[in-house]
Amino acid sequence: MKVITSREFNQDVSAAKRVARTEPLFVTDRGRPTHVLMSIDQFRALTGQRESIVDLLALPAGIADAALAPPERW
Repeated sequence: MKVITSREFNQDVSAAKRVARTEPLFVTDRGRPTHVLMSIDQFRALTGQRESIVDLLALPAGIADAALAPPERW
């Protein structure tokens, strides 16, 4: 588990997100933990949540711009 200050978090959010992909990241303010950043997979495992129907039906990135062919037969 890694700990960073809120100032470090604000200066490099991308680095914080990289760390949070593999382990929870605690963010402190004036030396006290105030927030925890973690991946969605870690959060779901912790809370026992599963993907919602909205998550399952969402189009993958890049697909929304793809041209869809009409069905061969109506």
